[in-house]
Amino acid sequence: MLGLPTQADVPGNSAPLFAGDDILDVTIEAPFTRLMRERSADDETPATLTYKSADDDTVSLELGIKTRGNYRQQWRVCPFAPLRLNFRKKEVEDTIFASVDKIKLVTHCRSGRDSSQQTLLREYLAYRILNIMTDRSYRVRLLRIQYVDTEDGDTNPDNFGFLIEHRDQLADRIDLAVKDLEFTSVADLESTTTNLGSLFQFLIGNTDFSPTAGAEGESCCHNYTLFGQETGKILAIPYDFDMSGWVNAKYATPNPKLPIRNVRQRLYRGRCANNAQLADSLRAFQDKRPEIFRLIESEYLATSVKKQLTRYLNDFYKIIDDPQSVGSRLTARCVDG
Repeated sequence: MLGLPTQADVPGNSAPLFAGDDILDVTIEAPFTRLMRERSADDETPATLTYKSADDDTVSLELGIKTRGNYRQQWRVCPFAPLRLNFRKKEVEDTIFASVDKIKLVTHCRSGRDSSQQTLLREYLAYRILNIMTDRSYRVRLLRIQYVDTEDGDTNPDNFGFLIEHRDQLADRIDLAVKDLEFTSVADLESTTTNLGSLFQFLIGNTDFSPTAGAEGESCCHNYTLFGQETGKILAIPYDFDMSGWVNAKYATPNPKLPIRNVRQRLYRGRCANNAQLADSLRAFQDKRPEIFRLIESEYLATSVKKQLTRYLNDFYKIIDDPQSVGSRLTARCVDG
């Protein structure tokens, strides 16, 4: 799809689902009207997912689904909420979903709006940017989905969606364990990965995160997962980029405590303690510039969106290519603590 090395080229991949980046066509059958009306955080609804195998055989899998998310779980924000799919382990053996159990599906938010589909693709590409920069990142797989409501027979075809690697799969792939902590400190985090992630967040114009603490009422860490061993440094890996300027979702607004008026404005939130790593992070993004720009060549992006993302990327590289801008926009704007 995108002319990039496939995820199968990276050592440690154990899930066939993430072994390629071509789009996967699926049909999901479930009582979607009721599901989106009730939005139970606990109860799963029976569903069927169907796709064509590489041999052109029809494969049907029984599973459970439920709505998920925090902000996007609210009906006023997304009439069509994100989903969590729960496959039966024995049933998915010898299928593209082998070794997949529970997995997040990012959906299109609002039916019948091309802008909603484009917003989803923009978030998918944000994950792919981080995949280019480091294998210590959540893998994703793009889907084209036909939703069939089993209660009224309505069909909603040609919707984009993408699946996000489960954190346990990611932990196995990078040979670390998920660490569930109440909070952590910058000193406890592996600095190279943390700073690379901070510069990535600046690229996509994201401020909706914290690698050391949870949001109010949440466990650690806000839009980051922590990985590590019993001893040693902790790895912080980001996810959930819909509040970024790169995605530019219609509902996205910046934290009112921050000195930006909209999410399109970049504000560096890297930690001052990691400024020694910044030069290496900058070189890494400069080295990967052609591959990142090539993502925008996706055949599924609208021409207007390609132009917007190209401008947004050009602005980022204009900043990091200029030592004076690096000093004023990054080093001097780092976050203490």
